[in-house]
Amino acid sequence: MGDWRLDGLAYGGDYAPEQWPEEVWAEDVALMREAGVNLVSVGIFSWALLEPAPGEYTFGWLDRVLDLLHDAGIRVDLGTPTAAPPPWFAKRHPGARLVDRAGHTLGQGGRQSFCPSSPQYAAAAAGIAEQLGRRYGDHPALVLWHVHNEFAGVNAHCYCDTCAEAFRVWLRERHGDLGTLNAAWGTAFWGQRYGEWDEIEPPRLAPTAVNPAQQLDYLRFCSDTHLANYRRERDVLRSHSAAVPITTNFMIANCKWVDYWKWAGEVDIVANDHYLASERHDRHVELAMCADLTRSLAGGAPWLLMEHSTSAVNWQPRNIAKRPGELARNSLAHVARGADGVMFFQWRASRFGAEKFHSAMLPQAGTGTRIWREVTELGTRLAGLGGLRGTRVAADVAVVWDWEAWWALELEWRPSVDVTFRERVEAYYARLWEAHLTADFVHPEADLGRYPLVVVPSLYLTTAAAAKNLDAYVSGGGTLVVSYFSGVVDANDTVPDGPYPGSLREVLGVTVEEFLPLRAGERVLLSDGSAADVWAEDVQLAGASPVLSYVDGPAPGGPAVTRHERGAGVAWYVSTRLADADLGRLLERVYADAGLGARPAVPSAVELVQRPPYLFAINHGAEAAEVRGVAVPAGEVVVLSSPSPSSSEGAGP
Repeated sequence: MGDWRLDGLAYGGDYAPEQWPEEVWAEDVALMREAGVNLVSVGIFSWALLEPAPGEYTFGWLDRVLDLLHDAGIRVDLGTPTAAPPPWFAKRHPGARLVDRAGHTLGQGGRQSFCPSSPQYAAAAAGIAEQLGRRYGDHPALVLWHVHNEFAGVNAHCYCDTCAEAFRVWLRERHGDLGTLNAAWGTAFWGQRYGEWDEIEPPRLAPTAVNPAQQLDYLRFCSDTHLANYRRERDVLRSHSAAVPITTNFMIANCKWVDYWKWAGEVDIVANDHYLASERHDRHVELAMCADLTRSLAGGAPWLLMEHSTSAVNWQPRNIAKRPGELARNSLAHVARGADGVMFFQWRASRFGAEKFHSAMLPQAGTGTRIWREVTELGTRLAGLGGLRGTRVAADVAVVWDWEAWWALELEWRPSVDVTFRERVEAYYARLWEAHLTADFVHPEADLGRYPLVVVPSLYLTTAAAAKNLDAYVSGGGTLVVSYFSGVVDANDTVPDGPYPGSLREVLGVTVEEFLPLRAGERVLLSDGSAADVWAEDVQLAGASPVLSYVDGPAPGGPAVTRHERGAGVAWYVSTRLADADLGRLLERVYADAGLGARPAVPSAVELVQRPPYLFAINHGAEAAEVRGVAVPAGEVVVLSSPSPSSSEGAGP
């Protein structure tokens, strides 16, 4: 995690002193100390205040803020304010405005309202980063640089002429020449062959589906463009502040359009923003999944929870408040899964602007509130867990996750609109969570050898390297389980020669003659009584053995679930969407193949995570539970010493 110059876990949040009269700042700092805050993020949306006119800078207020925080022993995560260019930028550079897929130029008044390919934006962003790096690079309060804010959060894609030209440059670098590009994109279909580079446009809104390979490359280009913007600012800061770690805040839960596998190696510390999907009944499971994915992007190293909320947010259709104890459960679940810091948006609730109804550490109602009491209690508890800093989580299994496969799967004209990437990943992850198995997420081409079980919930796009990697894993003794509609196309969205599932048919020992999507509401029954919906397949055995068969539906009597012994390992294939309980029951058989042994005898509502030297027991249920002889009250978190039951301490830090 780099040199934080902190004694323990980080605790704090986004601090926007510019929203308040200066006489409030001293009160803020005093309350931060009362709450146990030791780190705040500053300056993230302050470009218009720092540079009120081009080349004119007003840093005095920020000098005073950083000095005040330093004198109080509070460290600073200093942001570059480049997610919100000042109004003068849009007026001076109208060609740098964002253009949507239909060709509409979008207005100002929000944030990230700029074209990510704009050279004028690049110059202005590098300019303000240069000024900040030069002025604050050796400030004693500074422990972390925070580049931009939530890259691609609302401007993931732009379709302007500047982007069109930048896309052509990117395509030349990727494909080399037009002949290679035409072959990769399959432009013989619908007579799309390109004879000149300047004939190629972004996949703008068209009368029908646009070439999927073109769309896929454009999504890659957009992700790479945002990454280039991050690198530019990072390198400017590094030139002035080589010893201070640099990061940006990912959005694992909410940003489909950034390939974070590519980004993870570019930051010194992996940081993530996570906000609950508050109307979901299983929101705590989704939180765990995103925390595990964030830790996995960090290569198993500790990471930073840069933003989450004390209670309700303001941007969901119905913004549900967190109930007593949920703030601590959410925060400690992130810590259990590898976070070395817990940060919120934001410190003091705003009185104006688009996020005035977003909860904060210091609510509008002040310090006489339940939220404030829970914030201070959490600060005390995190201080007691300082020994966790730098420790790693013990994972049991791996789940394959690939952003490019997600993009490709959900383009137009697939066999069923009901087949989506996150749905299958979350279904399999939830079953692992209920079985008290901690998951690492892995890229499909990553080293898999240390995992007894690898789960592939959705890998429609499967590269040749990924297929070879999965096959080698099984042949070497691993246990693999693959869900339907995986291995179907290559990196260019092209179906390989031969039957489905393409590059995975050898390792799975099956072929699929035809996909059999089900009608809305249609169900099928399997031979063990399991129920399934959404999808079925005409599966043919090619070395695998049938485990479960279809009883009815479009493929009665055909294999539905198969098991293939290959080399020293085993590969399972699940060709339909099993009901959750039935999928969990099937996975128990897979766990046995993987040698994972019996699961802990505790209720599924109790989340168990080992982050040595502790075992976290988080009770999301309505009734008390017992873990290692220690009571875990409903809604509470108990931290046990690990691994010896005799050394358990129920109260924990």
